[in-house]
Amino acid sequence: MEVGVIGTGTMGRNHVRIYSELKEIEEVYAFDVDRQKTKILKGYDVTVCNSQEELLRQVDAVSICVPTRYHLEVAKSVIENDVHSLIEKPITLTVAEGEELLNLLKDRSLIVGVGHIERFNPIVREIERIIRNPLYVEISRHNPTSTRITDSSIVEDLMIHDIDIVFNVLFDGSYEIHAAGNNDLCTALIEFGSSIVSLSASRKSSKKIRTIYIEEEEFTIEGDFMNQEIYVYRKPGRYGIENERYTQENIIEKVLVNKVEPLKEELKAFIRCVKNDEGFTITPLQALNNLRICEEIKNGVL
Repeated sequence: MEVGVIGTGTMGRNHVRIYSELKEIEEVYAFDVDRQKTKILKGYDVTVCNSQEELLRQVDAVSICVPTRYHLEVAKSVIENDVHSLIEKPITLTVAEGEELLNLLKDRSLIVGVGHIERFNPIVREIERIIRNPLYVEISRHNPTSTRITDSSIVEDLMIHDIDIVFNVLFDGSYEIHAAGNNDLCTALIEFGSSIVSLSASRKSSKKIRTIYIEEEEFTIEGDFMNQEIYVYRKPGRYGIENERYTQENIIEKVLVNKVEPLKEELKAFIRCVKNDEGFTITPLQALNNLRICEEIKNGVL
């Protein structure tokens, strides 16, 4: 199978690297309007194209890794050329653009997925297996300032990862959202009936944080997205007093997690879906709904 990568910035270069490692891929093509970015690809087994049109004539499937404001424009061209695609999140810059993109896909048999990478983090699958009835969920995603993103607020840049997990893995049904923040940091409180979800995201942190904390009636879960570790704390079996101090015995379980590179798992899944003519894990509709939640949060605080 021949694949292409349109947009070879930080994320695009990672797509090129991983595609070059996959045995299912016979040839990798790349294109970026900024020719300086494609020069960095010399260390990879990749063919650099002179135009997007040239690339699309060569490939079966493509990753769209351009800045978000160009997602719709590039995706239109890819769809019109009947090429399967994986669009990096968010699906488009606005909900209106996302709706236009979904209309373009009607009556077409193309495989189109959206790259919400944390859905392929192994701790998400393990947590989905463990949970029963979450009462409280807290997810923190904080980053030092980066020049990588210039056209998205903190909500579409970072918080959208956790919006995807909350609305597509942990909960469904009606909800209410309360939020506070600005373009670079935001906190959202979401109520699903009696369950409460707290999301925080920042581009002003001096420490990189990617954590999830879940309380249920019988146990508590702590997870780290970066280290891919999960701990489950069971209710104490015994309380006591020693030397006038309260003591308790807890059961702490470290969950065995098969650590992987989530982006590699995502791209392997995309190629497998194209080969088998199967829908990708994160559909355009799910990604559009994620963007709708983003806009709902932004409308409340920005």
